[in-house]
Parts: sequence; C-alpha cells; structure tokens
Amino acid sequence: MEASFAESLSPKSIAVSPDRRHDASGGRITAFIVLSSLVAASGGVLFGYDIGISGGVSATESFLRRFFPDVYERAKSDTKISNYCKFNSEKLTTFTSSLYLAGLVASLFASRITDRYGRRTSMIAGGALFLAGSAMGGAAVNVEMLILSRILLGFGIGFTNQSIPLYLSEMSPPKHRGALTGGFDIWVSFGILVANLVNYGTQKIEAGWGWRLSLSLAGLPAALLTVGTIFLPETPSSIIQQGSDLAIARRVLQKIRGTADVNNELQILVASVAEASNAIKEENPIRKIFRRSYRPHLIMALAIPFFQQVTGINAVNFYAPVMFRTIGQKESASLMSAVITRVVSLSCTLAASLVAVDRLGRRALFVTGGLIMMASHLVLGLVLEAELHDQGKVSAGYAYLILVMICTFVGGFGWSWGPLAWLVTSEIFPLEIRSAGQSIVVAVNFLSTFAVAQSMLELLCRMRAGIFFMFGSGLLLMTLFIYFFLWETNGVPLYRMGSVWKKHWFWKRFASPNRAGDEEHRNRTRDDH
Repeated sequence: MEASFAESLSPKSIAVSPDRRHDASGGRITAFIVLSSLVAASGGVLFGYDIGISGGVSATESFLRRFFPDVYERAKSDTKISNYCKFNSEKLTTFTSSLYLAGLVASLFASRITDRYGRRTSMIAGGALFLAGSAMGGAAVNVEMLILSRILLGFGIGFTNQSIPLYLSEMSPPKHRGALTGGFDIWVSFGILVANLVNYGTQKIEAGWGWRLSLSLAGLPAALLTVGTIFLPETPSSIIQQGSDLAIARRVLQKIRGTADVNNELQILVASVAEASNAIKEENPIRKIFRRSYRPHLIMALAIPFFQQVTGINAVNFYAPVMFRTIGQKESASLMSAVITRVVSLSCTLAASLVAVDRLGRRALFVTGGLIMMASHLVLGLVLEAELHDQGKVSAGYAYLILVMICTFVGGFGWSWGPLAWLVTSEIFPLEIRSAGQSIVVAVNFLSTFAVAQSMLELLCRMRAGIFFMFGSGLLLMTLFIYFFLWETNGVPLYRMGSVWKKHWFWKRFASPNRAGDEEHRNRTRDDH
C-alpha cells in the first residue's frame, strides 16, 4: 500500500495537466456516470417503497382484521372513541417502527464494511437482506413474522442508506454532484409513489390477500439493485483506499470522466487517501470525528438528519392514508389521496435535484422549502382545530383543503429537506471521517424516524391538531439553523471539504488553524502543479 502511494505520487507516473488546476475532476457528464448513478441511486426505491407500503397496509381493512383486530374494530366502530385515536395501537406502530430500529443497529457497523470491502459490497449486502425481508413479509402468518421481516428490511436499508450516498458523491464531478447525488431521494420519492399505487390496487382484491402482494413486491426492486450493483464499478476513492492496483482506479476514473487525462484528479485522490489512511491509523474515525477541529461536521451529522424528521415528513409518509381515514375518507379514497401527495412530492424532488440545486445552491432551497412547510403545518393545524372534532367528519370542502395543504407540505419537502439532507451529509465530510460521518447520519436518521413512527399515532391521539403546530415550530428552528450555520457546499470539490468551514463566521473558531492552513496549502500546491 505504502509503495503504491509513493509510486503513484511520483512526478514521472502522474503529470498534472495545467488546464485542470481549478477543477481537478472536470465537469463533463458521461453516459457511463449517469448509468452508474441511476443503478446505485435506485437503492432509494427500497427505502421509499417500505415507507409508503407500511402506511398503506396499516389502513387496509383486510390487513388490520388479520393482524390488528382491535384497531380494525375501533376503526369500524361508531362508539365515542375520538377520531384522533381510532388507529392508535402500540403493536401497529411497532410494525412500522421496528424497521428503523434495525436500521439503526445495522448502521453502527456498516461503515467498517463499507471502508474495508467497498461501497458496492455494502449495497449488495443491503439488497440481499431486503430481498429476504420482503419474502418473509409476504408469507407472514402472525405479527411476530411481520416484525421479523421488518427487522431484515431494516438491516438492508441500514447498509444501502450508508453506502449509496457515499458512492454517488464520490463518483460525481463537483459541478453536477447535486443532480447525481439527488437521484437517491428521487428514487425514494418514486418508491413511495409506487408503494401507494400498489396499495391502492391491492386493496381492491376482494379475497383479502392483497396486503401480501404489497409486502412481497418489495423484493422486485431489491433484486434489481442486488443484480445491478454486481456490474457497477467501485468508486476510485474506494479502490485506492482498499490498496488495489492504481491502474484500476485510473481506468474507472477515465470511464466516469470520459477522458484519458485524469492525472490531476488521480493524484489528488491518491494523496487524499494516503493522508486519510495515515489519519485512520493514528486514530479511529469514530473517535476522530469528535475532535474539536471536526466540530462543524459532527454537528451537521447530528442536526441535519434529526431536523429532517422533525419536519413531520415521515408522519405523513407513514400515516397519510390513516390521516385521511381520520378526517372521514373511505379506504379507497384515502389511498388515492396518498397517491396524489406523492405525485406532487416526486415532481418537486425532480425539479430540485435536476434543475435547482446546482444553480441556486443548497441553502436557498433549504430555506424556501422550510418556509413553505412551516406555512402548510400552520394552516393544517388551524383547519383541523376548527373543523375536526372527536366525533363526526369534516366537510368535503375542508377535506379538499387538507389534501391541498398536505400536497403543499410534501412539495416543500421534495424541494428542500428531501434531497438535500442526503446530499449535504454525503459531501461535507473529509475522506478520513467520511464513512464514520455517514454512519452517524444514518444512525441519527433511523433513530429519529423510529421515534416519529413509534410515537406519531399516540401524539395524534393526545395532541390532536396541536401536533402540526409542534412540527411547524420545529421547522422554524431548523430553517434558522440552516440560514446561520450551514456553509454553502455547491460546487466545492470533495477534497476541499475539510477546510471550507474555517471561512464560516461561527465554525472558524473550531477549525484547527494548523490543520486548515496545511490543507489549504496542500490544495494550492496540487492546483499549481
């Protein structure tokens, strides 16, 4: 490993092209990188499909009647049980939330596998686990089998959510990293939409086994990801990190950049990996990220995935059909309303990821999306407080207004916190703490998602319309946080991510002057070669 680094850094082996001094990775989008990114990002379908499918089957009468008969009786009953409490069940929420607890556990050791065996290996393992979980879910005969299937699915998502954003960010040129990495959340939104369409169709199967089809169809995208990933190349950074032949990294880099002249970028990657490897030998990355000089990275790794869940998005994703049932819609209408919200969300995610994020920047989308979602929660809370009481239904006009507000909310999320939470956290970490940082992101995301999924129906029962005011307050806080504390990373090469924070008005006090200065000096030296 040390010999290969020394040899690769030799001026004879790598001559740096002077016309690449400002952007070592170039800016060209090739068919190869687009295809590779599409296959990798399609792993987001697994995450999205499971989010959408669990909420849909939870509102399906045949599923409730078989596994949660107490909830079924309350939902059908005309007794004085509050509208807000009819679907409240600890067992039902455990069915939804157990996946995310399993994902949390998996994410704690996924980073080591990702670092040691590569991004592709983690993606393949995740797809295989998800395939096993979907098969068990479709064959379930009791609640225990359902929850075991959710645990397997959670292990799978723990691996894929940790490795896919890293893969995408490392393969993408800086100018187009937002669009390519944002593909992950596009696939997540697409997966939720597909799940809602499947739920809408399967609930019409009169024999009552449609929920089995809904759960088992998750195996299709899992199989496609597992097989597709086998044919993907490993990222150049990971190839070098594993100590493989430098010629392999060069060939992959030439393919994804569409040019034979990759010497400058290859030199930077080799040097960055060598520095990261030495740093890892000195100190474990998990311990290293808690050092003062990495304080901005750690805070972002903790705050951004937590805030993503405080938006209330997964309360809507998991329980949109349940919420529409709560306001008086029938089973079929509630599932179709959920489909409509997902079409809006996917459209906004496409606009943000493919058009806006690399033009307007990350912070602008974060702030505008946060304000839109905050206004939506305020209107939803006011309407439900005034119109939905413990008994009875809301009028048709207010039901449509509620649907419009939920569509506005998910559209704002698709424009901002949906794609950007995964994008920003995949690009801000220096290589020596990149996998560790992403593991923390995934762990916090799963822990927060678990908390929301486990508590949502109980909170809806106790707080009623006030839950939307709670989410709105959280959105105000997180929008202010982004405005004041997030550094704009649009167009910044990954190898510079360790030093940009020393320019921030607040975070510069934590950046180590020696480390930041040394890194900036190294960057200038590389660019001037």
